[in-house]
Amino acid sequence: MTCFRCRDFSLPTGKKTLVMGILNITPDSFSDGGKWNNPEAALGHALAMQNEGADIIDVGAVSTAPLSADVDEAAELSRLAPVLELLSGRLDIPVSVDTGNVNVARYALENGASVINDTSGVFREQTAELVRAFGAGWIIMHTGGKSSDDVAEYPGGVIGSVRSYFCDCLERASALGVNGAQLCFDPGIGFGKTREQDIEILKNISQLRVPGCSLLTAASRKRVTALYGGGESPSQRDMPSAVAHAAAIAQGTDIIRVHSVRDAVYAARMADAIYR
Repeated sequence: MTCFRCRDFSLPTGKKTLVMGILNITPDSFSDGGKWNNPEAALGHALAMQNEGADIIDVGAVSTAPLSADVDEAAELSRLAPVLELLSGRLDIPVSVDTGNVNVARYALENGASVINDTSGVFREQTAELVRAFGAGWIIMHTGGKSSDDVAEYPGGVIGSVRSYFCDCLERASALGVNGAQLCFDPGIGFGKTREQDIEILKNISQLRVPGCSLLTAASRKRVTALYGGGESPSQRDMPSAVAHAAAIAQGTDIIRVHSVRDAVYAARMADAIYR
């Protein structure tokens, strides 16, 4: 059994799928924008997700949804700071911060976060140095260098490109003193990819595993789940999201990132019983 190490936490992987609960504190999230951007409401939702069985809480202060507005560093920090302050000491599970900004990542680690969920799609030595210095967990997402609005080119195929990126990141992070157990790779469903490529990734998750590192699948309520009965309303996409995550669990993913924690926990337990 391996583990995902993030500061004072060591989360076992391989036997039980870990569930990461999404806490959007933005006014414009594609799924639940505005519901939790009040700090007290954010705290209440974080505690509720912990009670429902979440293993990690992932806080996002900037929407990465298609056509979302750009948010500068000061605005991102102004949203994040009061929420991290309220969460401090109130949770028994690690807090992750979803950001592509190095300075925001630094602030998050200085104020209680244990994981940086790096959505930049770019390997930055500054982030690696922060992760090493704090002993933090680092989730590295593949985007092909594109946002959720654009599609990248993959001459060698999307699976080979994603795996090559992960292996390169591991090599570079290791050279900078980051332990592989601190790393978790996310193939970036919906980022720089077509919906057909999203499905190809879900069908081939097992090929994206990097020895010694964790693997995360984040399909929750994304556009690909709307193609198969999920509808245009993101809140109606939890069932196809659960099926996508169960398929990923069958292929060995370690963590699933979800909006509806209770349903995801039940689905993961069933998938674990069958496949693990």
